[in-house]
Amino acid sequence: MKADVQTLEAKKAGTVDLSDHIFGLEPREDIIHRMVVYQLAKRQAGTHKTKTRGEINRTGARFGRQKGGGRARHGSRRANIFVGGAKAFGPRVRSHAIGLPKKIRALALRHALSAKAGSGELIVLDKAESKAPKAKELKAAFAKLGLDNALIIDGAEVNQNFALAARNLSNIDVLPVQGINVYDILKRHKLVLTKSAVEALEARYK
Repeated sequence: MKADVQTLEAKKAGTVDLSDHIFGLEPREDIIHRMVVYQLAKRQAGTHKTKTRGEINRTGARFGRQKGGGRARHGSRRANIFVGGAKAFGPRVRSHAIGLPKKIRALALRHALSAKAGSGELIVLDKAESKAPKAKELKAAFAKLGLDNALIIDGAEVNQNFALAARNLSNIDVLPVQGINVYDILKRHKLVLTKSAVEALEARYK
């Protein structure tokens, strides 16, 4: 399929051919959903933890008579039923990551790109560069392009001035092509790819 290429000044700069096996697929929600679950599970820190009975710093001595007290036969204040005691079956430090085949992950990214292209939410830029790190100038340029909530993907390296200006704008994310991922694509309303990003994606999935 063909797509128009625009400049930051919202002027036309030719067209580009987008590969159908990357941008022309029929999006499958189940594959995209599996990838989002995989990403969100993997990013969890897993550092939540409560103390077990062996980690509570309280006496383990019996605090009452075995018989005649009229109460249960407790042997330690570390038990979970007492204030200051342990937590029964509490969370432990662990990894929340789940497995997902590499081919499914690659396919999910292609389906996410196809979803954006099919819904008209894909914009191809000639290049993403700024002469100075001025957020005000970049915001005005984005207004001409109709970008108020977008993910911008550049080539192998992001222009430093462009990245510095964009990071002061809310709902605008800028990533190199190596960092493109399904969750960030779906999180933003528009997906903006530079010509170098398109070339890099097509080289990856050729």
